[in-house]
Amino acid sequence: MSDLVERGETGAVTRRLGLPAMGLVVLVGVSGSGKSTFARTHFKPTEVVSSDFCRGLVADDENDQSATPDAFDVLSYIVGTRLRRGLLTVVDATNVQRSARESLIALARSHDVLVDAIVLDVPEQVAQERNRQRPDRDFGPHVVARQLRDLHRSLRRLGKEGFRRVHVLRGEESLGVEIVREPAWTDRRDLSGPFDIIGDVHGCASELRSLLSRLGWTIEYDGERAVGARHPEGRLAAFVGDLVDRGPDSPGVLRLVMGMVAAGTAVCVSGNHEAKLVRALQGARVTVSHGLAESLQQLEAEPEDFRAEALTFMSGLVSHYVLDEGRLVVAHAGLKESYHGRASGRVRAFALYGDTSGETDEYGLPVRYPWAQEYRGRATVVYGHTPVPRAEWVNNTICLDTGAVFGGELTALRYPERELVSVPAEREWYAPVRPLATSTTDREPAVLRIEDVVGTRWLETTHAGRVKIPEENAAAALEVMSRFAVDPRWLIYLPPTMSPVATSRRDGYLEHPEQAFEEYAGWGVTRVVCEEKHMGSRAIAVLARDGETAERRFGVGDGSTGALYTRTGRAFFAETGALLDRLRVAAAPLFESLETDWLALDCELLPWSAKAMDLITAQYASVGAAAREALPAAVDVLTAAAARGLDVSALAARTERRRENAAAFRDAYAHYVSPTDGLDGVTLAPFQILAAEGRALALTQSHAWHLAELARLEDDLITPTRHRFVDLSSAQEREAATQWWLDLTAGGGEGMVVKPAHLTEGNVLPGLKVRGREYLRIIYGPDYLDSLEVLRDRNLGRKRNLARREHGLGLESLSAFVGREPLWRVHQAAFAVLALESEPVDPRL
Repeated sequence: MSDLVERGETGAVTRRLGLPAMGLVVLVGVSGSGKSTFARTHFKPTEVVSSDFCRGLVADDENDQSATPDAFDVLSYIVGTRLRRGLLTVVDATNVQRSARESLIALARSHDVLVDAIVLDVPEQVAQERNRQRPDRDFGPHVVARQLRDLHRSLRRLGKEGFRRVHVLRGEESLGVEIVREPAWTDRRDLSGPFDIIGDVHGCASELRSLLSRLGWTIEYDGERAVGARHPEGRLAAFVGDLVDRGPDSPGVLRLVMGMVAAGTAVCVSGNHEAKLVRALQGARVTVSHGLAESLQQLEAEPEDFRAEALTFMSGLVSHYVLDEGRLVVAHAGLKESYHGRASGRVRAFALYGDTSGETDEYGLPVRYPWAQEYRGRATVVYGHTPVPRAEWVNNTICLDTGAVFGGELTALRYPERELVSVPAEREWYAPVRPLATSTTDREPAVLRIEDVVGTRWLETTHAGRVKIPEENAAAALEVMSRFAVDPRWLIYLPPTMSPVATSRRDGYLEHPEQAFEEYAGWGVTRVVCEEKHMGSRAIAVLARDGETAERRFGVGDGSTGALYTRTGRAFFAETGALLDRLRVAAAPLFESLETDWLALDCELLPWSAKAMDLITAQYASVGAAAREALPAAVDVLTAAAARGLDVSALAARTERRRENAAAFRDAYAHYVSPTDGLDGVTLAPFQILAAEGRALALTQSHAWHLAELARLEDDLITPTRHRFVDLSSAQEREAATQWWLDLTAGGGEGMVVKPAHLTEGNVLPGLKVRGREYLRIIYGPDYLDSLEVLRDRNLGRKRNLARREHGLGLESLSAFVGREPLWRVHQAAFAVLALESEPVDPRL
């Protein structure tokens, strides 16, 4: 958009200045021209970087000219940092000398952003008078006069210095200005699709029509010529470039795509073949090779007006598009993250030709760096340019050039579905210079790299917000992941820690259901589910239906078809194949009803002693044994003391209570040592279906749905999860649930977990565990009831914060896997859960 002038109803003139929404704006004007006032009027304070302010930072005096070199070092650093982060930045300095402007233009170019100049040209007497009214401006009038001479000398050549536009405001024009922020031509974040992204066509017009038809498009004809297409569901097409050359009908491809773009049903980026064809049609000297001769010959047979339209269309194609709120980038040869949405010659070169080394291979073709193998961006990048036998995902990028013109296929990607659709070439139209081959690497590019996780990092997530991972926590998680975890390709989810309910003040209770009900009601939850808390170990089961599924979906080709692992990603047993086979049979109804070939289940492995017998016997059993041995002897001593007339009644009563408590401890502990022989006696209690193919069910389905689906599993391996729903507005239902909890815990149960019945967002905890009085003896010791007042001071804040963040991170990794994002994205979130687990928190909570 060029500068526009409008006259309002009152006759006032408004001049609109179009400035880049992401880029650099350089204010140019003498001291006293009103630059700072103009900047304050039209830009946010944070967007303006003033040379005076920077001079004050380094010298405590904004007018200390001796500090100017240091001040501009600071200014350059601030401006460069903002431009790197994609923020509009305005430089408020005189900038009347070319050297000052050159350094700022170079800074903008180094960050691949556009740069505009706004010149405030006021009469000398106006500037002199303004400076006289400012007591801090004690320089003589000769300074302004010299600056004005420099400015007027510059005006004649400003447009040739590298500015995109130069906006000159003379006199009082700056008072009637409206700033319009223009998004880059590449910025189409407003287009959300859904898209059908089509790979390199190369003149294969018949294959293009076949592919569009297969995708459900209705092709529009003018006689026998295809001139447009529309999709009945309103989908948009996106072409990755290289519409022309080599194939039999480049004009037919251009006519169809041009019609779609003109009708708003498609977007198209430039390919290197369009760029070269444009130069040839404009009369430039180019090497006629790689199919250019065919395109020129075919276009020569077309009417002159069509050739002119085609030239206008191709010369107007942009280097790339940023679409769907920044989640999708389409570029002919791909684009690394730092170039997304940027504008410069090197960005366009990368988008058209890729990251080339300047060398050629044995076939005379450019050697390209494998940028996709290093890509770590959040946006999906779809591209073409380098033909491959089949389209494959590499780090959230995919190449769609499957060599249609070379006798391969013409391929499209349905986005956001991530579904590939192809049609075969009708024949080999052009012999390839080198065979089509998938790029190889010594290392799987999707695997987590150490630089992805080491050091202090901030992880940006959808479900957990911005999470900080301190360096020391990352080191602890790295040890677990690298030494103890199961094959990481199965590690698609780690469950969160669970916060206990708020501390009860009820006599004789540290935890009680009424606090859970009150807390959820306070968070706006109207209905909860109370699930039996099994006395077992949290277990994640990932099951593939067969070996082919394991290899295709998880990349595991060693014959294994699943994994069963702990909260920290470790295997429960050295060999779990038989257990997983039994679980696969038991879960058959889920495979069928969900129409999936893999499942992820959240479970409890029962009994706890199946995993932790050593811990139980070494820690808990020894406590009970010591109490059983020591307390009878103590009772005997106190009895003898009382017989001699000593008043030991209080101590004797306490000792008797301790003996009773020890017996209660023994009974609670006994529930953890159910006998098992290997895997015999082991059962699983699933309570949530985490995911199936294409669906992160933990994110979309209520607990009622999960429990109903799991209730269909009938097998000796499966222990049902008893539960009940509670309407929090009903005192009767609350009381009934509390009695149910009392009955569970009186029978030796651990307690229950209270969860919102429906999906929630915000600050609501995903679950609160309410443990029974007797079970808490194992956690806090046999005599903990004598210390309730002390224990009630326990601080739950850190534990609850961990529970929220870890829950969000678990959903992050799960949704990333279901969405077929790169494995390193899945593992970054899982790694973060492990890192947070190393936070120092009272283990009894």
